[in-house]
Amino acid sequence: MEEIYIAGGCLWGVQEFLRHLPGVYQTEAGRANGTKNYTERDYDGYVECVKTLFDPNLVTVEELMAYLFEIIDPYSLNRQGNDVGEKYRTGVYSLNPNHLKQASEWIKQRPDSAKVVVEVRPLTHYLRSDEAHQDRLTRCPYDICHLSYDILHKYKK
Repeated sequence: MEEIYIAGGCLWGVQEFLRHLPGVYQTEAGRANGTKNYTERDYDGYVECVKTLFDPNLVTVEELMAYLFEIIDPYSLNRQGNDVGEKYRTGVYSLNPNHLKQASEWIKQRPDSAKVVVEVRPLTHYLRSDEAHQDRLTRCPYDICHLSYDILHKYKK
């Protein structure tokens, strides 16, 4: 199993989408790459993300990138849907340099790569979100999300 941290706007929808993908075994709502080891206010530079445990024999980083691009506007900086702010930026973060290389190469191969604003960076900090945010749309399926129900469950079996 390997870990990668995926940001695609509000983490509720991203977690619900990712948890149903083939090869993904566990997800956790959290925050990545802020300026401190804790948050005092307005996320302190953190981005909402989903810690994703996956089997690289069943799903590759490149495939995870393709899935991510199904649910984001890759040209939108600090905004996804109605959610606006730095904490809603899009990105892929990892402690594994190979993950970052694969994600960067995948973006570079796109014909629109010059317009893509998805971050690909090493993970510097990670904070787990509180229980109220964990699997939120599984527990509360009618809560508001920037993703449609059909997209959220496109890969649900």
